[in-house]
Amino acid sequence: MKQNVHVMEHPLIQHKLAMIRDVNTGPKEFRELVEELSMLMAYEVTRNIPVEEVEVQTPLCKTKCKSISGKKLGIVPILRAGLGMVNGMLKLIPTAKVGHIGLYRDPETLKPVEYYCKLPPDIEERELILLDPMLATGGSACAGIQFLKEKGANNIKLMCLIAAPEGINVVCAAHPDVEIYTASVDECLNDHAYIVPGLGDAGDRLFGTK
Repeated sequence: MKQNVHVMEHPLIQHKLAMIRDVNTGPKEFRELVEELSMLMAYEVTRNIPVEEVEVQTPLCKTKCKSISGKKLGIVPILRAGLGMVNGMLKLIPTAKVGHIGLYRDPETLKPVEYYCKLPPDIEERELILLDPMLATGGSACAGIQFLKEKGANNIKLMCLIAAPEGINVVCAAHPDVEIYTASVDECLNDHAYIVPGLGDAGDRLFGTK
């Protein structure tokens, strides 16, 4: 495994991942599970946020504690499937700013096409977490990362539920400075660029579309 790829093998994460892979899991439960998975994964993604010592008055006395040292965070879902991961992240990081990048994959070329981009104005000062449930070909993730860098971002992490080796290789080659966090590295992509075994189309399963 590449040095900047982190696979989260916590039993709760793996249990919920098995449930969202199941074809019999409907949209309501799928959305809830993706939100829960994202919240659990947020613990690992934010592990290295800097902290500082603060003084707190307990009911008994004053004591020294650790608090996040004011590092600004930003969450940027890639539309539309990335939206399913936002609420889980915000439950742990409620003060994070949320940007949005709209991309779709051209069915002929399989290349990402941008149709929307709205970001916090101070992204150069923030640690950004780019959200996309599926890292398949890597095209959308690379495009999203490139958009963020062009806007001034210099501290970016990519968080996805599952990843294909092909997508990991593409992102690592194009953006070796970006850490990738995922719950699973699956086997491969099929001829239609779907992750195998995967979980199907995350956007369709989140929103009940086809």
